[in-house]
Order: sequence, then C-alpha cells, then structure tokens
Amino acid sequence: MQIVHIVPGSGGSFYCGNCLRDSKYLRGLKEAGVEVVKVPMYLPIFADEHDLEQVPVFYGAVSLYLRHSYKIMRKAPRWLDKLFNSAPILKLAAGMAGSTNPKGLEDMTISMLLGEAGGQNAELDHLVDWLKNHCHADVIHISNALLLGLARKLKNELDVKIVCSLQDEDVWVNAMDEPFRTQTWKLMKERTEDVDAFFSVSNYYSGQMKKWLDIPDQKLITNHITIDPDDYHFTEIDKKPLNIGYISRLCESNGLGVLVDAFIHFKKDPAWEKVNLVITGGYTGDDETFIKSMKKKITKAGLQDSVEFYVDFEDGRHEFFQKISILSVPVLEGEAFGLYLLESMASGVPVVQPALGAFPEIIQKSVGGVVYDTNSPEMLAKAWADLLADKEKLKNLSIAARDGVETHFNIHKKSRELVKIYSSIVKNQA
Repeated sequence: MQIVHIVPGSGGSFYCGNCLRDSKYLRGLKEAGVEVVKVPMYLPIFADEHDLEQVPVFYGAVSLYLRHSYKIMRKAPRWLDKLFNSAPILKLAAGMAGSTNPKGLEDMTISMLLGEAGGQNAELDHLVDWLKNHCHADVIHISNALLLGLARKLKNELDVKIVCSLQDEDVWVNAMDEPFRTQTWKLMKERTEDVDAFFSVSNYYSGQMKKWLDIPDQKLITNHITIDPDDYHFTEIDKKPLNIGYISRLCESNGLGVLVDAFIHFKKDPAWEKVNLVITGGYTGDDETFIKSMKKKITKAGLQDSVEFYVDFEDGRHEFFQKISILSVPVLEGEAFGLYLLESMASGVPVVQPALGAFPEIIQKSVGGVVYDTNSPEMLAKAWADLLADKEKLKNLSIAARDGVETHFNIHKKSRELVKIYSSIVKNQA
C-alpha cells in the first residue's frame, strides 16, 4: 500500500507543530512497512532535509502569491516557477511577514478551496500529472482541511481514497473578516463530500469540526498525535535547573504575552530568585514588533538576566528540554492538540497549561502535567509556584509524563493501528 501525504511546509522559520506532526507520523508509517511519499506544498517542510530535485514543492508560496495578486504574472512563463520555488527563495519567503496570517490572503484561501474551479487550477493539474507519473497511491492524505480543494480532482483523476487530517483550521478561518470567514467555512463544508475519512487530532477538535463542517460520524476518526519516545532524552528532574520553558512560535496568539506577564508576577516572590525563563520557537516578520515589546517589558521589570531567548528550536530542542523543569504554552484560545506537550513530556518535563481546547484531554490521558482554570498571568504564575514548591509532585509528574507518552502517545503502537485503518478505507469498510 502506498500513501501519498500532502504537507504544507513552514520553511523552518518557526516551530511548526503541524509540520513536525506530519513528519513523525509518516516516519512511523514507514517503520510499519507502508510505502510513503511526502509531497510538500507552499514551502519546504520544517526540520526536513527535503530534496527539492526529488519531490518538488507544489504551489510554491512565492509564485502562488505573485500569480494570484498580479494579473501580469498569470501570463508569465512557467519556467519562472522553478526560480521562485528554489530553496533559497522559499526559505526567504518563510520568514517574511504574512506567511502565517490570513489577512490579505482571504481571496487566495477561497480560490484554493475552489480547486479545479479556482485560480490555481494550473497548479492542481501540475500536481495531478506529477502524481500520475511518479506514484501509485492507494490513499492520498491531505494535511488539513484548508486544502480540501485538492480532493475532488485527485480522487477522480487518480482513483484513490482521500483522507484529511484536522488540526487548528479554525485559527486561520476565524481570524478572517466577514464575508470571507463564512464563505470559507461554507466551501470547506461542501468539500467534505470529496473525502473518505477525516483524522482529527483530539476528541475536543473532533467535536468542533463536526459542528462546523457537519462531518458524518462514520467519516470522523480521532487520531491523537504520537511521537517516538526514544527520540527524546529523559533526565531526572532533580538533576535539572528549576527553570520554566516555552516552545512554540513567538507570537501573541500563542500566549507569549501571558507567559511574560506571568513570569514578571512570579518573580516578585524572592523564593523564585534563581528560576529563569527559557523561550524558543522562532517567528515570522509579523511577530517582530510584538517580540520587541515583550523584550522591553522584560527589561523594564529588571529581568533581562533571568530570561533566555534560545535560538535553536530545531536541532537544539533536546538541549532546550534539558534546561527546564516545567513547560507552558498558554495559547489564548487553546489548541486542537499541541505537539510540544508530547515533546516536553517525553523529555520528562511536566506541562502547565490553561484548561482550554484539547489541553485538559491530553494532560488527563498522559497524567503528565496540570491545568489551571483561567488563562491569566496571575493564575499561571500561581500554578508554577504551586508545582515548583512541591518537589515530590514535580518528580512524580516528570516520571508520569514520560510513561504517559510511552503508553498512550507512542508512534510505534499507533502506526500499526493506522495501517489497519488505511487498509479498511481502501477496502471501503471505513
């Protein structure tokens, strides 16, 4: 059985949980004996030494934007796409403002969902032709529902089953102004008919997407994110500094402002004089002004020597987890999952998260952290203080966190289940 997985890349400019999720997911399938072809869209894939000569980046972000925004570019020769889609140009684009912001990209989002009837139909033809010539897919797995415009033509032209993952599409869509937001949800709902099965990353998000897209129960499968625990180094908590960590894109919506304010409040207690804050995750041009304001706030509070902005969030993630004893990413509206929870817990680092989105579900299943009720700086600071003051609880949570990942979020166990699910989909039994 061959699975073709279509994955939007981030270009590596920030910690992209979805990109990491897909890379780990596909590696697990390969180890389970499934033939997997990873096909990147928009930008090269995060933390991936992807050979652009072997599998090209489709719908390259630069050429896609130029052709959509400027009529003159729609008549430009196709050879220009090879230049625009070269690794250096796409890497540059990844760090530019707007690459993760729907503002100004609403029309393009809708056009992409229109698929063969949209402005990117030539790109879709190119993708179909390449898949016909280079693959023999039984299933094409689309990374998220914002790409549902691909499904109908892929299904009809290639005679394959279509699977679509669901994770945090609402963050993009609900940030749009009207009427784009309503139009986008409507198109996504219509395009669900072209999909054979949806894999949602949590029970929480299954409920959300069932409500928004009216997905039939028989098509909706909760498929928790998993990782390989052996990729992470467990260190006993009493051998690590009592520092607090954050790993995610450095932006307001991911709660960096709440985190900084909580740390300022937390440090007012002299008992925590030696506790530092370690922040990592990268950013795009959109985030630079906000990050500068956070650094000014930290300096004004006299805590510049207590806060480290750790740059290497790719290869250096293992070192990052050795620097901290607890991790918090206080996403303002919660999240569909949060891969960083598993990476942290597999490293023996308990998580402290707001009771929002899927965070309570994941923490309850893993028993690897605590949740607090109100996502405010004061409540987060109190949760930190309570946990750090209870050394026995912190140690027990550290051990439980690692055990929880090995038991419930282990890619080796999950991949065997997934092979059976894919097989049943191919046989029309799911």
